[in-house]
Amino acid sequence: MKDIPFISLDQAVEGMDQWGLEGRPFVFICDYKGENIWWGSEEEAKTWGISLEFNNNKIPYFPGPIHFEKFPISYQEYLVKFHQVQAGLKRGDSFLVNLTFPTPIQTNLSLEDIYLHTKAKYKLLIQDQLVVFSPEPFIHIENNKIQAFPMKGTLAANEKNHPEDLLIDAKEQAEHATIVDLIRNDISRVAFPIQVEKYQYIEQVKTHSQDLWQMSSLISGELMPHFQHKFGSILKALLPAGSITGAPKHATMEIIEKAEGYNRGFYTGIMGKFDGTSLYSGVLIRFIEQINQKLVFKSGGGITVFSDPEKEYLELIQKVYLAI
Repeated sequence: MKDIPFISLDQAVEGMDQWGLEGRPFVFICDYKGENIWWGSEEEAKTWGISLEFNNNKIPYFPGPIHFEKFPISYQEYLVKFHQVQAGLKRGDSFLVNLTFPTPIQTNLSLEDIYLHTKAKYKLLIQDQLVVFSPEPFIHIENNKIQAFPMKGTLAANEKNHPEDLLIDAKEQAEHATIVDLIRNDISRVAFPIQVEKYQYIEQVKTHSQDLWQMSSLISGELMPHFQHKFGSILKALLPAGSITGAPKHATMEIIEKAEGYNRGFYTGIMGKFDGTSLYSGVLIRFIEQINQKLVFKSGGGITVFSDPEKEYLELIQKVYLAI
């Protein structure tokens, strides 16, 4: 397969703005740091082995048995990173840090199988490289109104847990409130006025083993005149997504860089589509990458000063699943 001609987000801004002003449809994928972005028509994307799906409501079906094993970092290793992050939180460098890890997995499904048979709002396949089946929106723009849907707060859906438990958990509440405040501030860079239309709604996410409850909020605003239709400029102002970094962004990203010790790459980046009228985009989580013919699932969660390391470690592992 040919190497995809990635450029930086800074280099892409002018062209994406122009296509937005012209009402010319395009799709795009962007990595976590904005160092690698590809954008162009859907037809061009296919020639580079890039497939994307947005809000497809069909229910996929995989006919055979599913083999899926995960080999996560040990709790002892996790604890070292957790305490490293906690030290930054207690110094006041950050209020919330999204700590992630790569988990080796084994499955009888190929990347293409996973792309075809998982159910998710946002799906991405880069041939022989990675697959994403994300439940998390980034931004939606229509009629000069921008909406963001930060997702923070996770709980296993079982007989012991109820979705309302997320609403009374001090740690989950603090984590979610911090992200809502951060995203509200981010959106204010490109829009005014801003409002939280819906606070802390809960959705059930299907997995191949155990379902999860996920908590989100809806924030919206009216794009300022000089940002209308300028999608490249909007993305530059908002990225990286606050839900997968923490707050404040710059200091938190420094903590992440030191603690994680690996390259996120396209994990926690974004994918999007402008159809000529509206723009839809999603955060690249629930992410499997092929590295040296082996598969790695990247996952994580938000850490606050209230976090229980055992619960956070369990959440890291729970998020390693197939949405089938």
